[in-house]
Amino acid sequence: MRPARANLELMELPEAAPDAARQRLKELRETLLTLHKALLDSERTAYEIVHGTIASPAAFLQLLINDNSFAWLRPVTTLLVQIDEGLAAKNPPRTEREFQQLMEDTRALLSPSREAEDFWKRYAAVVQRDPGVAVLHDQMAKQLR
Repeated sequence: MRPARANLELMELPEAAPDAARQRLKELRETLLTLHKALLDSERTAYEIVHGTIASPAAFLQLLINDNSFAWLRPVTTLLVQIDEGLAAKNPPRTEREFQQLMEDTRALLSPSREAEDFWKRYAAVVQRDPGVAVLHDQMAKQLR
């Protein structure tokens, strides 16, 4: 009976790992979503200082979609969509490795790199000018360790 029990324990272990990774990714997503909102708010304020008040939420959405001033934020939006799709996948369910990859993608995006150099320059500038964004950036960095 002992070998059967050991096999049962081994079968249960792989299930626990994806659940832990899934939970960690959910927590990371919540912070990233808050950071994304703070970035949008900060950039909206900077835009309005130069161009005047944005008339409505619909007008702001159109700017987000079409105006180059906001284009640099798209990688964060895309990453959030990828995380949401990963967390929602049921058939087939995502593996721990896929959850880990999404966390690594987040780490890479929010760190200086040549691949995301344009994003990083704009992002770093907002982190420097907006204390709320800086706090969220630090929180993300702690979660990504």
